[in-house]
Amino acid sequence: MNQAYSYSPDGTSYPLPQESDYEQELQRLRDSVEEQRGLGREIVVVMGLGFVGAVMAAVVADSTDSKTGKAMKYVIGMQRPSTRSFWKIPMFNSGVSPVKAEDPEVDTLIRRCVLERKNLVATYTYDALSLADVVVVDVQCDFLKQELGNCRSGRAEIAALEESMRIIGEKVRPDCLVLIETTVPPGTTEYIAYPTMKKAFSARGILSEPLLAHSYERVMPGKDYVKSIRDFWRVCSGINPESKARVERFLSDVLNVEKFPLTVLDRPIESETAKIVENSFRATILAFMDEWSNFCEKNGVDLIKVINAIRVRPTHSNMIFPGPGIGGYCLPKDGGLGVWAYRHLMGYEDENFVITPEAIDVNDTRALHAVHLIRDALRNMGKIVAASVVAVLGASYREDVGDTRYSGSELMIRKIAEMGGDIRVHDPYVEHWWEFEAQDTYPSVGASWARFFRNQEGLRHLRVSKDLGGTLKGSDAVVLAVRHAEYLGLDPDLVVEMTGAPVAVIDCFGILDDRKIRRFFELGCEVKGLGRGHIQRIKEEVRSRTYSQARAPEEAGAAVPGEEAAEA
Repeated sequence: MNQAYSYSPDGTSYPLPQESDYEQELQRLRDSVEEQRGLGREIVVVMGLGFVGAVMAAVVADSTDSKTGKAMKYVIGMQRPSTRSFWKIPMFNSGVSPVKAEDPEVDTLIRRCVLERKNLVATYTYDALSLADVVVVDVQCDFLKQELGNCRSGRAEIAALEESMRIIGEKVRPDCLVLIETTVPPGTTEYIAYPTMKKAFSARGILSEPLLAHSYERVMPGKDYVKSIRDFWRVCSGINPESKARVERFLSDVLNVEKFPLTVLDRPIESETAKIVENSFRATILAFMDEWSNFCEKNGVDLIKVINAIRVRPTHSNMIFPGPGIGGYCLPKDGGLGVWAYRHLMGYEDENFVITPEAIDVNDTRALHAVHLIRDALRNMGKIVAASVVAVLGASYREDVGDTRYSGSELMIRKIAEMGGDIRVHDPYVEHWWEFEAQDTYPSVGASWARFFRNQEGLRHLRVSKDLGGTLKGSDAVVLAVRHAEYLGLDPDLVVEMTGAPVAVIDCFGILDDRKIRRFFELGCEVKGLGRGHIQRIKEEVRSRTYSQARAPEEAGAAVPGEEAAEA
């Protein structure tokens, strides 16, 4: 039998466990759990050591009794032993975070709980569920679109969650609280998780009701990642009174509920809907702003100035610039989960949803408009995309983070590749852009956005550079795609010096002020910007002034009629 391996992002190989390893692993967990119960600690299993689950596991393990200061929980992080993700387990058990985060506290938490407190471990065996007092489910749930810009063609990808709930029902003790933390289609806890666990309980001869609850996180990638889990408001619910009481107690133990009180709703479908509406609201507002961004481009208006003028009003102080679409794991998909649930979980056939799917479709295609600006800017310089080198500055979905999920830059790059352009990418935060490096299998087989475009094969070799000068050298177009701090202060003269010649500059995020835009034109560059319709006016002013300055010496040297005769 050939040994299978799982490879970490840095290339380290880890052999997958053999059948003979499972009994030994379970005994290891039993021994440690017995010891931890003797210390009065509750046993918590967190299913899924991904972007949320790994940090949630550490936050739970780091919680302490307010009176004694001692750890209250023993946490077992569980990850399925696949070739794709098994590497997370040995890495976790060595005290190293399996997720890259800009918040240094992530690494500190995991290292402290694993190596110092020794109340946090990772495992690959589902039998760990049989030892749990609480199970936190952080298994990924996605929304897969069949057509770009057509939300209604999509479907919820919840097979992994369904399988997890079946296994949980087969393994956990009857008094174990199961908390679904994953963002799920409204109704999932009551329409899918409950019946699945109930049937499993019945098959085991268990007559009691499953203890099921739902609570959603509001994780914000970046320097305050841990705080967005521990020091932030939570919404929760339980499927029955006992479940509700249990989830309130558990979350009160591990989160800062004194400063950020829990909101407890009556039913899981209410808390599930709250998460979907919360994210859909923001996505819809951004789609609305996209309409006005296009208006501004066509009518000589600077959307940045418009937004800043509106923000003076306190009720509108959080208005934001739409940028090249929306990204991150939640906003692009969550509304689709609600639309899907309405039909496939609740069984309604009417077209209740109009605005939500339309907003998703607008946001999905927003980045393609940025490519139109790249095309037009190059055309104004006598060039075409297919014969140009395009430098994209920023791979992540938002400023000062390394998260590339559903980033507008990905769609831009795929469209540029389809049109035949050569692409370079710079990002100070991104090490691996898996959406390209592993596009045949990431986020899963057949789910890559490569399926919506032609000419994508070469993008497997695309790598993110940390060398800004090297990225810009010889480029024909420079795309300011993300508001990273490193890009905000870029000097036009330096950019042209690094590119080696005047270049097409496309501002996707309102990074350039009027002074910089003017200077780029003075240097012979072409400038376009999303929502920046006033750029054409600046261009005309610069060109007019340049023409006047060029004409002045000529006119000064021309003879005045009759002057020569007078001198004679």
